[in-house]
Amino acid sequence: MSLEQFETIGLWLGLGALYFFIVLAIRDVLKKSGAPKMGQVFVWLVLFLSPFVFIVKTIVQYFFE
Repeated sequence: MSLEQFETIGLWLGLGALYFFIVLAIRDVLKKSGAPKMGQVFVWLVLFLSPFVFIVKTIVQYFFE
């Protein structure tokens, strides 16, 4: 395994772990705050669009290289 492959795998695993903990924290805050359902939907939408955009950016870069 080359250094570049190791860095790429580490980046994806690190970001995955970070997003997992963010999801747990936001779920706890939303549960305790009593936020309205529509507000919760927008919070989850924003939370899951950010890694989706990161994945799409990586795929697009791969095809243009």
